[in-house]
Amino acid sequence: MHIILSRVAKRIYARIVGLSWDTVLVLAACHFAISWALIALAGGEEIAEGGKFWYFYATTATTVGYGDYSPSTWPGRLFTVLWIMPGGIALFTMIIAKALQQVSDRWSKGVRGQSSYENLVDHIVILGWHGFRTQRMIDQLRGDIAEKDRQIVLCTVQAIENPMSDQVHFVRGAELNTPDVLTRAGVATAGYIIALGHDDSETLAAALGAAAVNHDAHIVAYFDHESFADLLKSHCAHAECTVSLSIELMVRSAQDPGSSRVQRQLLSTLEGPTQFSLKVPEDANTVGYGALFATLKENHDATLIGVAESALGDDLILNAPSGHRINPGTIVYFLAARRIEPGEIDWPALKAGLAVPRTGNATPSPGLST
Repeated sequence: MHIILSRVAKRIYARIVGLSWDTVLVLAACHFAISWALIALAGGEEIAEGGKFWYFYATTATTVGYGDYSPSTWPGRLFTVLWIMPGGIALFTMIIAKALQQVSDRWSKGVRGQSSYENLVDHIVILGWHGFRTQRMIDQLRGDIAEKDRQIVLCTVQAIENPMSDQVHFVRGAELNTPDVLTRAGVATAGYIIALGHDDSETLAAALGAAAVNHDAHIVAYFDHESFADLLKSHCAHAECTVSLSIELMVRSAQDPGSSRVQRQLLSTLEGPTQFSLKVPEDANTVGYGALFATLKENHDATLIGVAESALGDDLILNAPSGHRINPGTIVYFLAARRIEPGEIDWPALKAGLAVPRTGNATPSPGLST
């Protein structure tokens, strides 16, 4: 008997969940209208008044039953027992079941990577999952205060559930560069995209797919071999390619012990000062490298380390001469405990500090102009 009742209950639950919200709402409205009409037909019922009946119906259907309003006639009590109570309770249970199922389905879809995040704007998309490496990447992103609240969408082709459900959204598909994955990840409206596939071929395909969808986002791709990086750059000039520097780091650590520690802290947002960048405002005056260096150190306890005219840093100059010109739009790289926004620097108050060009046989002035 228990097994039979269990099967019947499961079938009833499946039928309820299968009903559309429109059907459920129509059933609820019809039951309410018929209940009101029956109570009104009973005659002499105080609860037949509109405002009171709403209250009576809601407390009866939800099984709360405060008892301050109840039918006073035998027909009214009969209608309540045979129609209002069983029908109202059944409808209330149906609505709760459908609501819970909807919430459960939505959560389950998100965990399995079947949800869509097309509505996100200026978020981060990570194409590829590498276990601990990706976890550390996300920790580094969250470690930057400026990026702490930015949404992250993680995409993978592996048959797994969301490995970091408390920190990232999750999208799973057949390939990282398929239109379905790129669309559901909201690549078209992403702020920047990180491509790190299972191998260089997958990384290249993912980066090219993302570039085809979003021409404005900053794309960063990691490769083990430089040939793949060159191939991506030839098709997507605005992509920034990172090639493994393991050999270079090993040599530098051998020649200058402790260099690996320096390099790690330069890049980590989780320990000590790290490297950040900012763009000089377009309305700022041209200033000298030395003047900006002094201002950052004195006012922000930051150290200027280099400048570049291009957004990708292809023309990067580290430790530029004191009189090097820093023009509006220049990308400035510095070390600091936190990210410094351009608006935090008093650009008009900066001394020019520009190098004086040589003219003929004249001796260049060692001083700085103001």
